[in-house]
Amino acid sequence: MSESDLGEKHGAHEQPDTEGEQLPPPGSEESVTREMGQEPDHGERSYRGSDRLKDKVAVITGGDSGIGRAVALAFAREGADVVLAYLEGEDEDGRETARLVEEAGRRAVTVPGDLTSEEACRELVDTAVRELGRIDVLVNNAAYQMSQPGGIADITTEQLDRVMKTNIYAMFWLCKMALPHLGEGSSIINTTSVQASSPSVPLLDYATTKAGIANFTRGLAAQLGEQGIRVNAVAPGPIWTPLIPATMPEEKVETFGEDTPLQRAGQPAEVAPAFVFLASADASYITGEVIAVTGGKPVTV
Repeated sequence: MSESDLGEKHGAHEQPDTEGEQLPPPGSEESVTREMGQEPDHGERSYRGSDRLKDKVAVITGGDSGIGRAVALAFAREGADVVLAYLEGEDEDGRETARLVEEAGRRAVTVPGDLTSEEACRELVDTAVRELGRIDVLVNNAAYQMSQPGGIADITTEQLDRVMKTNIYAMFWLCKMALPHLGEGSSIINTTSVQASSPSVPLLDYATTKAGIANFTRGLAAQLGEQGIRVNAVAPGPIWTPLIPATMPEEKVETFGEDTPLQRAGQPAEVAPAFVFLASADASYITGEVIAVTGGKPVTV
């Protein structure tokens, strides 16, 4: 697989400074299971909904696996229909997430595509409105990263373009395109990262975009507040997602997350409730906020 195949898999939030064996990116739920020795928890057996998003329509990018899958499952069990965007070629994971949404009794619309294309972003929004009539919640969760232990000298212009277009451009385009379909009470939730304030050496370009996402979130919140549209972000720390075994040296996987105050990595199911809260009426007076889900690592952006 090429580097661009990483596309819209939501990435690891902690990255080591050492080189080692890695699995081929972009990774899959199967790769996480193989490396961890257990299936990652997206809330399949634990999440219980209470109609907090009853009959809402949510668009989730990077929705096929990891945090995106956990958010889709939680939203569905809270009563939302879900549009799932993910990179072409990740159809198996996408279908499984759609199955979980439908198992919860809600509609799932899958939209494979490369969101580094403005046209693909437009098609995603158009499909959501055409199939489900409107958009109530937009979750910009898709991200791209490629670790470069050698630092800035090893980051090519091609890589920089890909990181910026996936993490920043796609978010900008989707917010702009979704805006005419958002009404009072709607919510935009962006995924930033602990990397935004504590950048790892091999992830300079990725960390830069995550800091930009936090700033964009606050700026857009100020713009859209008078329309009653809330804009917030979630900043995950070390969470088990498919990119962990795909982008992290093998010897580091065993200790992933142990440097947090809680001394372990988090599960996608432990991040999803933050998205549910921000999308729900419980957060009706919260906008421009960044909620950290990091196992205790501070996020100061």
